[in-house]
Amino acid sequence: MRRGLMLILTFWAVTAFAWPVDWVHDVEAGKEKFVKLPRLDWFEVEDPKVLAVEWQPESGELLLIALKPGRTTVLLGADGKVAAWRVRIGTPPVTDDAAYKAALKACPDLKVTPLEDVKLTATVKDEPCRKSLLALFQTDAFEARFIELTFDEKVLQSQLRSVDDGLKAITKGRVKAKYVGAGLVLEGPVSVAEHRKVLWEVLKRTLGRFALDDRMELPEPADAGTP
Repeated sequence: MRRGLMLILTFWAVTAFAWPVDWVHDVEAGKEKFVKLPRLDWFEVEDPKVLAVEWQPESGELLLIALKPGRTTVLLGADGKVAAWRVRIGTPPVTDDAAYKAALKACPDLKVTPLEDVKLTATVKDEPCRKSLLALFQTDAFEARFIELTFDEKVLQSQLRSVDDGLKAITKGRVKAKYVGAGLVLEGPVSVAEHRKVLWEVLKRTLGRFALDDRMELPEPADAGTP
């Protein structure tokens, strides 16, 4: 196997679980990329036809294998923390001028400073602003560690209601969400399949640099030695 590019990331120290994604990785079609991580408990690829992923615990590396041109998202979890990466395979960055102009209109104090460490700042005062930023952050223009958003309390509550609506559809009310400081806490019993569905749903519905504290209760793994 030809060894691809290796990156070493201080992964869990900077992750946020909401749009935009934490990191964007580019991999050439038909090639591979190694990413060094301190730990990984699980991962899930949105579109496995575009990208294959392998965790190599002996070396502490995540292998990204480009299968065909495209763009997909990867969820990664460790120690109750969850992050989202976007991986592009032989495709240019996705931008949307219309979404950017809509965000400027809906969020009057939005500032973009490409040369600064913080590349976007905004005050999210209402739902039109929140939804316009949610659309903008589906593009590749920004990564979570480079933005700073200030939320009005009523917007956070609206976002929390949106998350709750998604959770009810999946878990019938067994999982609850709440904001604690700068984090979103998820609690309640779920199956493994529900666990992943909940996390994708939370990502789809949330905005900003909120660390996710995953306290959902998964079934105990079956004991292979038990008859």
